[in-house]
Amino acid sequence: MPDQTLYDNHQRPITYLRLAVTDRCNLRCFYCMPEQGIKYLPQREVLSYEEMLRLTDLLVGMGVRKVRITGGEPFVRKGLIGFLWKLSEIEALEEVNLTTNGVLTAPYITELAAMGVGSVNLSLDTLDRERFLQITRRDNFAQVMDCLHQLIDSGITTKINTVVMDGQNTDDIIPLVGLTREHPLSVRFIEEMPFNGEGSHYPTLAWTHKKIVAKLKAHYPDLQQLARKPHATSTDYSIPGYRGTIGIIAAFSRTFCGGCNRIRITAQGTLKTCLYDDGVLDLKRMMRQGASDQDLKGAFISAFGSRAKDGYEAEQRREAGRISESMSTIGG
Repeated sequence: MPDQTLYDNHQRPITYLRLAVTDRCNLRCFYCMPEQGIKYLPQREVLSYEEMLRLTDLLVGMGVRKVRITGGEPFVRKGLIGFLWKLSEIEALEEVNLTTNGVLTAPYITELAAMGVGSVNLSLDTLDRERFLQITRRDNFAQVMDCLHQLIDSGITTKINTVVMDGQNTDDIIPLVGLTREHPLSVRFIEEMPFNGEGSHYPTLAWTHKKIVAKLKAHYPDLQQLARKPHATSTDYSIPGYRGTIGIIAAFSRTFCGGCNRIRITAQGTLKTCLYDDGVLDLKRMMRQGASDQDLKGAFISAFGSRAKDGYEAEQRREAGRISESMSTIGG
């Protein structure tokens, strides 16, 4: 049982950890990283699996109940499955979930189901092979679609994450929603953010959550908004007769910050209490300098006690100034 329930200074519970196991990725998505010039961390600068397990175990003892493994692309790191098995054995951890681009995932789906992975978020921005190549700069569409179908067949709860990009994939919104007619999927449309290693692609965001909803309602006039779940980042909808659901995540507009229960630990061991901050605690340095479990717990409590109220305040506090990092270095 947890020693306590963690709350931040705005009385939001901290129950969800997003843990990046690598900053490396086998795709080069337009909205996530530049095509060239990426400086990956040397292996010694990335947390070891043992260090990740230690931090997770401590946070679970303090009240975290859900962990999502992210990257980069998690499956480019060797030994991931063994790590996931150990993670799933942490007492009182209720959910282990995973975000992947699906290129390398399919051979492991049976084992993911066996260890009880609760859900998989699959990044998929188009159902057109040529657009996939344009967006990701890689020709791996067939592998990703094979992964999607195997996930559906496995029974693992599957969510498709689609970043909506002006001039790139807005024609894919309705075809992607069409997947929910026959399959129990959640297709979630995400506002584009400036975490691509280059800064924002647009002077203003053209495809906000409001515009996405308007497009959906124009095509599906009987679209029904569902009750919002506690701490959810998405506003969810259903279409009568469809097996799945549609979600919209206002990641740039930041409309859901008031109920945020999540924190991030990057592959290099930086604690982020908000996606938009530039890191508030160097956990790797602390551990490698001999910090005790009590030292780490105290540091967590202190960090959560001065958490920004929303993404806008977190961005204003950034010591590094303008956002220029890529999502792969943060943890998706």
